Amino acid sequence: MGSAPPEDPTPSKDEEACHLLSSSSLPSPSPSPLVDASLRKCLQEQEEEEVAYESRDKILVVDIESDGADYSTVPPFSFKKLWLFTGPGFLMSIAFLDPGNLEGDLQAGAIAGYSLLWLLMWATAMGLLIQLLSARIGVATGKHLAELCREEYPNWARILLWFMAEVALIGADIQEVIGSAIAIQILSRGVLPLWAGVLITASDCFLFLLLENYGVRKLEAVFAVLISTMAISFAWMFGDTKPSRNELLIGLLVPKLSSRTIHQAVGVVGCVIMPHNVFLHSALVQSRKIDPNKKGQVREALTYYSIESSVALFVSFMINVFVTTVFAKGFYGSKQADGIGLVNAGQYLQEKYGGGLFPILYIWGIGLLAAGQSSTITGTYAGQFIMGGFLNLRLTKWLRALITRSCAILPTVVIALIFNRSESSLDVLNEWLNVLQSIQIPFALIPLLTLVSKEQVMGVFRIGPTLEKVAWTVAALVIVINGYLLLDFFSSEVHGLLFGFLVCAGTVAYLAFILYLISRGGGPFSNWINIPLFKVFTTSGN
Repeated sequence: MGSAPPEDPTPSKDEEACHLLSSSSLPSPSPSPLVDASLRKCLQEQEEEEVAYESRDKILVVDIESDGADYSTVPPFSFKKLWLFTGPGFLMSIAFLDPGNLEGDLQAGAIAGYSLLWLLMWATAMGLLIQLLSARIGVATGKHLAELCREEYPNWARILLWFMAEVALIGADIQEVIGSAIAIQILSRGVLPLWAGVLITASDCFLFLLLENYGVRKLEAVFAVLISTMAISFAWMFGDTKPSRNELLIGLLVPKLSSRTIHQAVGVVGCVIMPHNVFLHSALVQSRKIDPNKKGQVREALTYYSIESSVALFVSFMINVFVTTVFAKGFYGSKQADGIGLVNAGQYLQEKYGGGLFPILYIWGIGLLAAGQSSTITGTYAGQFIMGGFLNLRLTKWLRALITRSCAILPTVVIALIFNRSESSLDVLNEWLNVLQSIQIPFALIPLLTLVSKEQVMGVFRIGPTLEKVAWTVAALVIVINGYLLLDFFSSEVHGLLFGFLVCAGTVAYLAFILYLISRGGGPFSNWINIPLFKVFTTSGN
């Protein structure tokens, strides 16, 4: 290449060109000797602002730029490419294995036995559908869900959606951090109190930053180790306790539901769809170099991500099955069944099954620690994308991660000090946190289905009418199930006229915002509620 051209003495032209480029929907042009240094710098800053990963941090998939010049067709399947695409789905699957899910699994097993395994299987399948749509929107648009929401909705709705996503993330993070702290307390034989475990877990923010500096693949390798640790720990427990394989198969294949197990059934479904995970997956898939303008390249990426995500969620499903069946074998029908929770589960296991080659209490503690640590790091990751996407903040990674972690760690330390008085108080806290996250689910699902169905957003990769109906039906089912959980919870917890009035007023505002999002989405349910009031909001400018 020749020497660089002299700098233009009129920077205003560069600023004007930069402004025109930033407002263009075209991709950033490749470097050229005709583009001066200041304009290249502007394009670089623009790229860093708009994408989840900087170009130099993305993984180059084998021959993705060399073979098939325009990628008009999908290249043949390659296991080598599948390996290079493997990673984002396993990071996403961590949310299906966090301490909140493990508590839901053990309670379902202790109270309902093997009878809800079929529901766990179908709930995981529904979760897979939602996550594949999240990956689809990230690959096809080159932007993640939070960025697209910023462009799609007016400012007031965007800020409200961001607030809801942050609240859901903080609620999930509190559960994850406390889960890690409980594991640390178990493994230290009670020497370290809960608040000390919380502070130790908080340091994973700096571990995360260190790993990220070494590259995406190094970070994914660490998560592979953590998932393997969970799989080995809970499979070991499964082998030690020897649950009934016949009852396990019947539980998977024969749907059963009774009035006694309805609460656990709702919890099983509610634990699977995590609001922050929907935002996270759409950003994780952008860690590979994919040009959204090359249809064949996008189709290839979607194929590999679909395979990888399916394998990842199958692994998470098996881990959840291990936990459920271990507690079904040990505690179903026992006096302890109704009182078992994350805090006392290890002690109950130890009393039931004793020592052995390696005490089951510590096997449980190791698995729980791996679940808590991995989920807190992915929570930090999701927080960066959510905050950066909705607010378009120009912050360095370490500062954004520090802010994200602080938002969760500070209230978690306070909560650990307040609720560390008894096991029952932590169980009450967990119920409130589950409710908090259930409330936020519509504000991740509805924007996702709205955007993935829009041709102006997705182009040829928008989902078809049949898949759109299926996706909206799944979303409606999840929202209704969580609505039942909320109704059941508040009917038992709301006491007093003032508190009841505040809950009713909040419910009306909550439902109004959901109806607004649905009416704006143009989905199969939008025509039912597209009344003049919502038309006014829907047609209002940004």
